[in-house]
Amino acid sequence: MTSRMAVADELPLEIEEFLTWLRVERGRSTNTLSAYRGDLRRYWAWLDGRGRALADVGESDVTDYVAHLKAGGLAPATVKRSVVAVRALHRFRVAEGTGEADPSADVAVPRVPRGVPKALSEEDVERLIQAVAGDEPATLRDRAILEVLYGAGLRISELVGLSLTDVDLVEGVLRAYGKGGKERVVPIGRCAHDALRAWLGPGGRPLLAPERWARRGDAEALFLNARGGRITRQGAWGVVRKYGGRAGLSGRLTPHVLRHSCATHMLDHGADIRSVQELLGHASISTTQLYTLVSTERLWAVYRSAHPRALAPPHPS
Repeated sequence: MTSRMAVADELPLEIEEFLTWLRVERGRSTNTLSAYRGDLRRYWAWLDGRGRALADVGESDVTDYVAHLKAGGLAPATVKRSVVAVRALHRFRVAEGTGEADPSADVAVPRVPRGVPKALSEEDVERLIQAVAGDEPATLRDRAILEVLYGAGLRISELVGLSLTDVDLVEGVLRAYGKGGKERVVPIGRCAHDALRAWLGPGGRPLLAPERWARRGDAEALFLNARGGRITRQGAWGVVRKYGGRAGLSGRLTPHVLRHSCATHMLDHGADIRSVQELLGHASISTTQLYTLVSTERLWAVYRSAHPRALAPPHPS
């Protein structure tokens, strides 16, 4: 007999149709579709556990579900994303005529506190890169991955999506595809340029390339795994985690921290915010402005530690 959990794991046709609509009609990326599927699987499992079908859901059910997510210790951003997925599903049902009313229409999307990004120091970045020692093909690849993540400020999904034709070492630029498939051209700094040249040289990528490519598209991938396929997000994460541990940065380092660090260090060294916005591919400059908070805090920290009158008590009145 099939367990309730197994039944809940098989999404109803309505949800599958919604996911298909997101892919075909809205052009959502594979990563976005995966996130929606996971969020809606969690929602359906919760409804199934209460004996509720989608057609039976009322506003109180959605409100209870939001409370359930918050009580489960999920990160605020995860709760928000899950609620957005649920609201989108119910709006789709109404638009398609499979639902009479949207039970989530009046349920507010939880707000996510805007935290200040945590950047590495420039010394931390130097220590991280120096932790990549050796000239083996995988080592050359790993050094190039770290240099490109930090030097170009790429998202992890943009990095693993790079193809050979996206990199122009002569002009010193690469073409990245960000959220929504938006294309941007990003400069390659000297260190990243040298690391990519070494990886693409005879002792690097060619030695990991298989005699026969397993999947179409792997032959054009910039970064390969040990089996000769395009490196995955998990594989690139593993590279960052591995050398973060060697450099004493365990628990602090993620691919996105390197992106944060790229932006913060550029602002520290005088880059204007519009240029940093374009480099990172932020749709809104308000996202980029988060990095100015980091630079301002660093400025005050230096001022307080170095200026002889920074901490002087006020003159008596």
